[in-house]
Amino acid sequence: MTTTRFAPSPTGYIHIGNLRTALMNYLIARKAGGTFILRIDDTDPERSKEEYVDGIKQDLEWLGLHWDRVERQSLRLDRYAAAADDLRAKGRFYEAFETPTELDLKRKKQLNMGRPPVYDRAALDLSEVEKDRLRAERGDGVWRFKLDRERIEWTDGILGPISIDAASVSDPVLIRGDGQVLYTLASVVDDMEMGVTDIVRGSDHVTNTATQIQIIEALGGTPPAFAHHSLLTGPQGEALSKRLGTLALRDLRAQGVEPMALLSLMARLGSSDPVELRTEMAELIEGFDISHFGSAPTKFDERDLFPLTGRYLAGLPLEAVAERIAALGVPEAERAAFWEVTRENIATLGDLEGWWRLMQDGAEPLVDPEDRDFVAEAMALLPDAPYDTGTWSTWTAAVKDKTGRKGKALFMPLRKAVTGQERGPEMAALMPLLRVVRARG
Repeated sequence: MTTTRFAPSPTGYIHIGNLRTALMNYLIARKAGGTFILRIDDTDPERSKEEYVDGIKQDLEWLGLHWDRVERQSLRLDRYAAAADDLRAKGRFYEAFETPTELDLKRKKQLNMGRPPVYDRAALDLSEVEKDRLRAERGDGVWRFKLDRERIEWTDGILGPISIDAASVSDPVLIRGDGQVLYTLASVVDDMEMGVTDIVRGSDHVTNTATQIQIIEALGGTPPAFAHHSLLTGPQGEALSKRLGTLALRDLRAQGVEPMALLSLMARLGSSDPVELRTEMAELIEGFDISHFGSAPTKFDERDLFPLTGRYLAGLPLEAVAERIAALGVPEAERAAFWEVTRENIATLGDLEGWWRLMQDGAEPLVDPEDRDFVAEAMALLPDAPYDTGTWSTWTAAVKDKTGRKGKALFMPLRKAVTGQERGPEMAALMPLLRVVRARG
């Protein structure tokens, strides 16, 4: 059975980059009728916070990305310890004691000599006496996995054939000196024991994947299928890393972005398929194909989410927004008409408030200097409220007869004077909802 996972660290809220990974893994599992695991990577007790665990779950639920089960790495430390013992017994795990400063000096020396800055495995030459002395002086060392220095190859679901020379990669640290198990080991053990068959993650993990393939094989497992999606950039190709904090899903939600608008964009962004608004998760699942994604950096512009949100909202029935409209104070008898007038003229539901305020209090007139006399003359012909569906045509016909204006020169100045906007709903439908027109005053 196809099994995928999303493994966020609860050190912050989910941002748009995390969502790309979560969504791809979710869609693969659902399309295959498989299992989607939410795995909380909380092995770092200092940085992991329960509020972020709750926040991650809330964001996924808001999007409709429902998991089949939750796992927490902090509850599986015994499994990682057992795997570490297994690697030690097989001669693939060794303790190293270099300080960060010493490692930095080694890297600089190698670079100056034109060599790749790879850990030199000096710790393998330490005697037990020397190790005891270093432990006494510095405390416990880190534990490194001893790579087989051969080529590591796999066929990536997005990048195609990958081949990495393990001799160009440092033996990865899997356990820190303070005993904290790092992601590289914990993830491998979990993927093996949870039967994960497919893993999609960012292209910045390619080298990490190579080392994990060797660790899996050293522990007697079979590597899953890997796919590495491109990283997101800003609309001009700039790095998103400094802006991800402002692209948290909860911030986009607060701005009024609708889940299906966000999912519709992210399910196609970076692929050869066009972005199309979908209104049901089943449509996204059916149309998803990981092989259609490319390796080039993918431009993301959050402004694209608002036209999609507007189109999604325009297709909703009154029942879906009735509670929001009622909260504005719109009388029940007017709610259907209010929604019909506004549904195609909003980017988010938050825009409804502005339309209701305009209908109640009128809008600040928008009058061009050359139209000032014309608007004043026209407003003298507008009767007092209440208005009906015939008011607009009757009024504009009277204004046309008196001023001789017609077409856009007639209608646009009047729209701007009544609504304060150049675009908006059909005026015939809007007029019956207007309590007052400020331009009359």
